[in-house]
Amino acid sequence: MTAPTTRPPKELVLVGHGMAGQRFLEALYEQPGADAWHVTVLAEEPRPAYDRVHLTSWFAGTTAEELSLVSAEFMAQHGITLHLGDPATAVDRAARTVTSASGRVLRYDALVLATGSYPFVPPVPGHDTPGCHVYRTLEDVRAIRDDAARARTGIVVGGGLLGLEAAGALRALGLDTHVVEFAPRLMALQVDEGGGAVLRRKIEELGVRVHTGAGTSAVAAGPDGRVRAARLSDGTELPADLVVFSAGVRARDQLARDCGLSVGERGGITVDATCRTADPHVWAIGECAQAVDGRVYGLVAPGYAMAETAARQLCQVKAEFTGADLSTKLKLLGVDVASFGDPHGTAEGALDVTFADSRSGVYKKLVIGADGSLLGGVLVGDTEAYGVLRPLALAGKPLTVPPEQLVLPATQGDAVTPKLPDDAVLCSCHNVTGGAVRAAVREQGLTDVTEVKKCTKAGTGCGSCIKTLTTVVRDELAASGTEVSRDLCEHFAHTRAELYEIVRVRGITDFTTLIDGHGTGDGCDVCKPVVASILASLGNGHVLDGEQAALQDTNDHHLANLQRNGSYSVVPRVPGGEITPEKLIVIGEVARDFGLYTKITGGQRIDLFGARVDQLPAVWRRLVDAGFESGHAYGKSLRTVKSCVGQTWCRYGVQDSTSLAIELELRYRGLRAPHKLKSAVSGCARECAEAQSKDFGIIATSTGWNLYVGGNGGTSPRHADLLATDLDKATLIRTIDRFLMFYIRTADRLERTAPWLERLEGGLDHLRAVVLDDSLGIAADLDAQMARHVSGYADEWAAVLDDPDRLRRFTSFANAPDVPDPTVTFVPERDQMRPARPGEDGRPLRELVLVSAQEAGR
Repeated sequence: MTAPTTRPPKELVLVGHGMAGQRFLEALYEQPGADAWHVTVLAEEPRPAYDRVHLTSWFAGTTAEELSLVSAEFMAQHGITLHLGDPATAVDRAARTVTSASGRVLRYDALVLATGSYPFVPPVPGHDTPGCHVYRTLEDVRAIRDDAARARTGIVVGGGLLGLEAAGALRALGLDTHVVEFAPRLMALQVDEGGGAVLRRKIEELGVRVHTGAGTSAVAAGPDGRVRAARLSDGTELPADLVVFSAGVRARDQLARDCGLSVGERGGITVDATCRTADPHVWAIGECAQAVDGRVYGLVAPGYAMAETAARQLCQVKAEFTGADLSTKLKLLGVDVASFGDPHGTAEGALDVTFADSRSGVYKKLVIGADGSLLGGVLVGDTEAYGVLRPLALAGKPLTVPPEQLVLPATQGDAVTPKLPDDAVLCSCHNVTGGAVRAAVREQGLTDVTEVKKCTKAGTGCGSCIKTLTTVVRDELAASGTEVSRDLCEHFAHTRAELYEIVRVRGITDFTTLIDGHGTGDGCDVCKPVVASILASLGNGHVLDGEQAALQDTNDHHLANLQRNGSYSVVPRVPGGEITPEKLIVIGEVARDFGLYTKITGGQRIDLFGARVDQLPAVWRRLVDAGFESGHAYGKSLRTVKSCVGQTWCRYGVQDSTSLAIELELRYRGLRAPHKLKSAVSGCARECAEAQSKDFGIIATSTGWNLYVGGNGGTSPRHADLLATDLDKATLIRTIDRFLMFYIRTADRLERTAPWLERLEGGLDHLRAVVLDDSLGIAADLDAQMARHVSGYADEWAAVLDDPDRLRRFTSFANAPDVPDPTVTFVPERDQMRPARPGEDGRPLRELVLVSAQEAGR
């Protein structure tokens, strides 16, 4: 009797590894029966799929790795073969093979085309002159950045979504920026005339010059052969050193055309409702496909929906794609813009309900159907209600509240939020309805938003539905009788903000008094560091004194950053990045004498890696004696205030950014907060210090300083919001004082200023009223708190060095406080051992490894 044979998996070839391609792979392995396929991916770019939606954040410091959509384990876990930088060049449908650029010939049982789109460049004379770019890939933005380094003026051809994204990038690079749009208004497909006017005014207020109703007729080159100017169809000539074409995209369907597949009249591989082409073995998804409704969709959500449809079909799960929501919500050049449903009111009998406030730059329009249903709308300057309005428009049901209450500000209308219907799509990226979210809470016992996101995928796409998702989850929990807990932890039935007020008002100075009077038990790893931070922010002495020392986490406990190998890094403060040659020499000598690895950080200072605990005081002594102090890189506190060189050296500078950065860093050094704080000061609109990606950032104007708040980089980058303009220095500093103290009072545990500002009821307008207009009557108190911090500041390193009791904490062994244990030696990591991370030159970094003295002597 012969043993049964295992049927080999069928071959599936995916051509293209963009956002839609990666979503197809994820959706495929969510289906039963996915193991019937072996998948090979041919990717044109040299890296796996990444987030093109947030490509502009790369200019604010987001890395390619942070933009990646593919985890390191995903491909290996599912046995996917990925060929990077090797696009498909031909398809033989009869033989069912795909040939790649490298000569690979891959057989397929199913072929999925996800080739995306390419930027459309108008065929104007000079469009290929050096200095002309498109805005599509990471390589494109790198090329733009490199050219911008030698440019002063940039022009973006196209005033749609991508065009304004590109304009934001050029402005962030410090270029005088123009936007040229052939249509009579910006974002003509998304916003109406009123919304376009408000959008244009707000963008022009930011220094971007807008030219509408004019096309680009030619690009002229200078004597060096590079871009010198652009001529417009109205006769205007604009000087330019750099031109970015962002005039739309076209479906990449040439591969399909070459192998005889049908394409639409205006491009796009034609597919049916299952995303299958006329060839039963070939599917097409995303921007390369023309859907059954005749559209080629250029947005993420439709691409994801098509990917999910094809993935289900390949696993014998019924699914169809017949159309998609074209709603959009985004921040362009710091301006919130959204449109949803039918924004132009094309339906018969449609009426408009409009609210406009040109003074504050807010425009809202709702399109109401004859039956009282919400058909669509446009929001500019205030998109707070988008998360509720979009699904209501998609639901197509009569509104349960008067529509004017949905557009009037809270001070002018009743704050009424209609309930989201169960069949309304809450998350368009993953087609999750309000009913599905409620069912997840009710039937699966989920109790917080994080659990619901994992279960339903709602909120894991573009993120625009997070606020509505949170509301639906909390409302459902409340309706089921489940109390929505906001407690800090099991030991404190209070939020962090409530604990802060308890400590401040009652004058509590230690953890024991607080937990005895307002909590239970002995505390935990959640509440102890929070209370430690609150006590420190209220000026309760050195963080290593008395009971406070036991509350600190590892970094604060040793006033240095613990590294992966058990050693610590030391970061002295370098205010504003300004440093003398003498101090540079001291840092070099300390690094040499203690065998430390040195690296210049992104915050304009120098990090010293590899110090043992018992070495820290000796390192600090050398640094303190040379005039350095703690840079608080280890604490939830102010890190740095970056700066450019400003008007002192730069020919574009209009204010002394370096002096202001130094003054601010010295003012706020040591300020403990719910999370780390970063800042920057740019001396002109070229923004070389990247102030708009900081918790608070300042940009010089010809008459003062513009203040931005609530920005951050990292995995969830957010541009800061403009809080106030053209402030004199005294007003600027007072406003920052109040902003920081109000944040410290009201933020949640480990909440940075960006999510805090998004969560803050009333948002930026409320914050502005508090810190500028004293709407809560607390300004004097905030001012006094900051004054106490400034006057009471003391360097934590120097304070340890002056106190024998504190110094005892920095010994490796209690029985040998002055000399390391003789049976233990620290040696450089052996070269043959696998390094934790290679250096930039490919050689392994030095790393300290603890071994016995006997082994070290062999």
